[in-house]
Parts: sequence; structure tokens; C-alpha cells
Amino acid sequence: MSEKRVTFSKSGIAWLLVAPQLIITLLFFIWPASQALYQSLWQEDAFGINREFVGFDNFLKLFADPSYQHSFVVTIVFSAAVAGISMGFALLLACKTDKLMRGNQTYKTFLLWPYAIAPAVAGALWWFMFNPTIGLLAYAARGLGYDWNHFLNGEDALILVIIASAWKQISYNFLFFLAGLQSIPKSLIEAAAIDGASSNKRFWTIIFPLLSPTTFFLIVVNCVYAFFDTFAVIHSTTRGGPSQATQTLIYKVYKDGVEGNDWSGAGAQSVVLMIIVCLLTIIQFRFIERRVHY
Repeated sequence: MSEKRVTFSKSGIAWLLVAPQLIITLLFFIWPASQALYQSLWQEDAFGINREFVGFDNFLKLFADPSYQHSFVVTIVFSAAVAGISMGFALLLACKTDKLMRGNQTYKTFLLWPYAIAPAVAGALWWFMFNPTIGLLAYAARGLGYDWNHFLNGEDALILVIIASAWKQISYNFLFFLAGLQSIPKSLIEAAAIDGASSNKRFWTIIFPLLSPTTFFLIVVNCVYAFFDTFAVIHSTTRGGPSQATQTLIYKVYKDGVEGNDWSGAGAQSVVLMIIVCLLTIIQFRFIERRVHY
């Protein structure tokens, strides 16, 4: 059966249809990225009055900065933890919800509500729950013998922002995992059950391989989310502290550019961050997609 394609007698109609997306991409991606690249090649004063062309000196200073190297490590740990926790819990909840015969619509509604919460509000909620003075979870931790204090302990602060960021993303992942589970033919699972396959074996040999397109898509989305969209969570909880323990790459751009007025260094950091995310996405599509079963 031949594939039927839509053709236009005049190319003007095709350009008119894609023009809105092209304009959005130009205004919100191409233009800011080009400005960041241009700015990273200059050295400006705090007021932007005087500047000097320095080429790649800003990048050389950046990679030699121990603070930036620390932020890079924090970002890797933070992103891996957020993506793993949010996707793991979302898959577990989706599997449990898919098996429900009654009340599944109610469960879906409650599980999707957190996604409607703004990242800054999600961070504030978890900040109050883990507050060493008034937080219920901090009080429970002290009852178990652990003195929780994310104001002074960098590990506690990193755990806090990971939990808040992962909790915010679980609903999004849950929605896609549940849709993927409901698209799997029930006859395959029933046939495996008749053949004597256990529930764990059915999951790892039938369900999970068929979910690989959804899983692959969510890996890419969650990595981009952890790199960029978690800024508000960190800003409303720890502000990158204590002692830069939660200062990710995106938050360091804000600290150096907005608070430190180092626009040239912040531009170089933005370019590096953009390249990292692009390379990460290319690697995922180049190597991980080979294991995906469509």
C-alpha cells in the first residue's frame, strides 16, 4: 500500500502554515542563542558600557573555575536522580492504576493534580514540610534519630530539591506511562499468563519492552526538565546553597549573570549548557533509540 502524502501546488501555502512555528523558534530560541553566543565572546563591565573582544577567553576561564566544575557535578547527580525517581514512581503508579477496575478515574485525577502546580509553589511546599523548625517531615526525621537541616547541611539541601523536582514531574510521566500501558494489547498479557509466566516475567518480557518508545521519550524530556525547568524549585527552596551544594548549571547562570552582573561569563555558561543539552539529546537518539521497540 503506497503512502499518501499531502502536496501543495504553491510553496507559499506550505511556508504560511509553518510560519507561526518558525517565528516562535526564531524569537525564543535562535535569537536568544545567537545573542548569548555573541555576548560570550566579549568582556563587558557590570553596566554594559565598555566591552572588549576576548574571543574564547571566557570559556577558558569558565572551565578552569572550580565553582563551575562543582556545579557541573551537582547537575549530573541532580538530573540523574530527578529523572530516575520521577520515572520510577510514575511507572509504578501507572501499573497499579492500570490494574484498577473501580475508581481508576478518581486515582488518575488526584495523581495528575501536582502537575498543575507551579515549580516555585512545589518547591515552597516541600520547603515548609522539611523546614527544621516547623516542618512535619523534619520532625519525623528527628524522631527517627536524624537531625535534618537543609539550611546547614548540603546533602540535605540536595535531597530536598531532588524530592521537590521529582514530585513535580511524576504526574507528567504518569500520564504518558498510563497511556502506553493502555495501548498494549491485553491478549498478549493474557496469553503469557495462560502459559504460566509470573507477573514479574510478564512485565519485564512483554510490558516494559513495549513501553520502550514511551520510556525513551520521557528520558529525553526529563533530562531537559532537570537541566532547565527546575530553576524555580531551587530558587524557592535553597537558592543554590548552602555552600553551592544545590547550585546547578542553570542556577549558576542566574547567580553570575543577574546577581553577579557577569554577563559575559553568564553568556558563556548559557552556550555551554545549550551544547550539553543538545549533545545529550543527540546521544540519546543515536544510541538509546536503537533499543526501542516500536
